[in-house]
Amino acid sequence: MMGHSHALSGVVGWMAIVPVVQGMEFYGIRFDLGPGEIIAGSLVCAGAALLPDLDHKSATITKTYGFFTETLGALFNWAFGGHRNGTHSLFFALFMGALAQSLALWSEMAVQIFVFLLVGIALQGLGFGMDKNRVAAGIINALGTAGITLALFTAGTDYSWMGVAVAFGCLIHYLGDILTHMGVPLMWPISKYRVGQDIGFKTDGPVERKIVTPMLTMAIILYSFYLFDWPELLPQT
Repeated sequence: MMGHSHALSGVVGWMAIVPVVQGMEFYGIRFDLGPGEIIAGSLVCAGAALLPDLDHKSATITKTYGFFTETLGALFNWAFGGHRNGTHSLFFALFMGALAQSLALWSEMAVQIFVFLLVGIALQGLGFGMDKNRVAAGIINALGTAGITLALFTAGTDYSWMGVAVAFGCLIHYLGDILTHMGVPLMWPISKYRVGQDIGFKTDGPVERKIVTPMLTMAIILYSFYLFDWPELLPQT
């Protein structure tokens, strides 16, 4: 799927799982998800849902931070055997999830930087940019990302679930690509068999543009009404 579809699916995925895990505890991680955690998780998951495409030189994520992500993308492309290989495996999802969780446990500053990077990637994937003026788009993206990250930090957002959200975002990406005709090698490097190959719809074809993307957008709107207590959140007159 295209970058915007992956980002949208990351938002929907996190919103969908919130009612399931709310109040539960897994391996020492307790999910007490308030409005801040729901918003943060949605953006983190959206950014993470673009991480597997870091192996593609023209992907949304690769272009987000210019030379930095382009260089990292070239390294990932080489290390994981080209596009839609190692970065589209369960190994990669677990690796990125473990890395994110380690940052969350290691340093508050480290996790805030990681959140900033993922939110910026998410906004870019969701279309908050101007293709005809990349400099202006970059500035707007950076300011918006900084504002959101600072607001979440000020609200005392808990990121103890960071690793779960990142790994989950990668898995959501795989599901989206399994639905396309290329498929993904989930068991790389043990096996290069591509789950879903030659079965699904064409990337950026009419199915994705006219059905998948509108449905994901509608799902976000519906989940927003379901998850948030709007009378409590909106200013009282």
